[in-house]
Amino acid sequence: MSEPTAGPVPAPPAPPVPLSALLSREELGLRLLAGRPGTDVHWVHTSEMADPYPYLLGGELLMTAGMQLTDPERYVARVVEAGAAALGFGVTPVYDTVPDGLVAACARHGLPLLEVPPRTPFAAVGRAVWRLMAEARHRELRRVTEAQQSLATAAARPDPVPAVLHALASRLAGRAALYAPDGSERAAAGQPVEPAAGEALGRLVRVLHTGARPASAADTAGGAHLAAYALGGGQGLALGLASERREPGDHTIAGVAVVLLSLLTAPHQGADEAARSAALVRLLLGAAPAEVAPLLGEAPWTVVHARGEGVPPPLGTPLVDAREGTVRALLPAGREVAPQPGWTIGASAPVDAGELGAADLQAARALRRARAAHLPFARHRPGGIGALLDPDEAAAYARTLLAPLPEPLTETLRTWLSLHGSWDRTAAALGVHRNTVRQRIGRCAALLAMDLDDAEVRMELWFALRWR
Repeated sequence: MSEPTAGPVPAPPAPPVPLSALLSREELGLRLLAGRPGTDVHWVHTSEMADPYPYLLGGELLMTAGMQLTDPERYVARVVEAGAAALGFGVTPVYDTVPDGLVAACARHGLPLLEVPPRTPFAAVGRAVWRLMAEARHRELRRVTEAQQSLATAAARPDPVPAVLHALASRLAGRAALYAPDGSERAAAGQPVEPAAGEALGRLVRVLHTGARPASAADTAGGAHLAAYALGGGQGLALGLASERREPGDHTIAGVAVVLLSLLTAPHQGADEAARSAALVRLLLGAAPAEVAPLLGEAPWTVVHARGEGVPPPLGTPLVDAREGTVRALLPAGREVAPQPGWTIGASAPVDAGELGAADLQAARALRRARAAHLPFARHRPGGIGALLDPDEAAAYARTLLAPLPEPLTETLRTWLSLHGSWDRTAAALGVHRNTVRQRIGRCAALLAMDLDDAEVRMELWFALRWR
């Protein structure tokens, strides 16, 4: 049984599956009895509850055999209220056919209703959804990769800015334009847009130069999806995009174009700045950090994170990512970091270029520790797995994970895990019969919706019990 949701749950990172794609799988034999197939499915959930509302996240294909279906109208209304994408009804073993009342209720509420034939297990439907998601994700990643290669090739041409805009417009099947701060168009490529969409895109670009100065903005106008991205380099330029539809991965592709155009439109650089730009371009083209590091100076590195107000701390490095109230920087190892009033600083251990990702996490944890202890500065300190997590965040996660378990079950689970899953030793430690232990552990697995035979699940629960 799933744990009741306490609020909106974000969609999974995998692309959703069109219901029409699921209906087209002949091996499943699904039949649409009500509603339209134009909806998207984010996941599959099976429930025989009379009221599944507390156990739904929204966007799922709810599967049921109708074991407790007594009031189809109320049942469908609750499923729709929970935000489910569709309802799948198995016609055996409880019903020989889908009840007419359920079909009528789904039609009234606009909820797609699928008939699941006896030969199709619910698990087969779930497996088909996951496969379709994996295929969609693979297509998305391949599309993004091919677009990155195309943009990088365009950036190396003699006239790189028009070439990048043309490649971007082609990949997004729309229009890409470079805008001045006043919203006027400097260069463009791709399909023309309706006047209303063009004016809206110009307004969107001007939004990037308001007091809030967002990094990007989006809108729709004249049937077109619009997006604007601020370029770096201090020129106030922006990239504007217009397309008939938005595809997964478009934002990632646009982000690569923004970085390349920022480099291509930046003013003339000195030798050090040129080396840093060359390092960034090589990273975008797939070079390993260790290969790029010599362009920045050969030395072990320290990553620094800082949060505060006012003038940022003097870190003595040009490799700084400074935003309002936050700073991330890359320093040669051994360089001292001077405290700054109003700022809290966390620093990683010295690392080689290939370990900068881990050092970034170390600096973030050190900053959290410094803020929690009201210290101006904290450096990463080695520790076990527990040191990798913020204690308050870990405790909050543990409380949420273990919330479905009453205290007797929690104590039984703790004892059982500490004794490596031994039924007899757990029964002796608790002074109960071994069958009681089995029943309690089975109840824990049901309430948590977890497979307690999985070693990773046991490990996660053990840490949760410690953190709580």
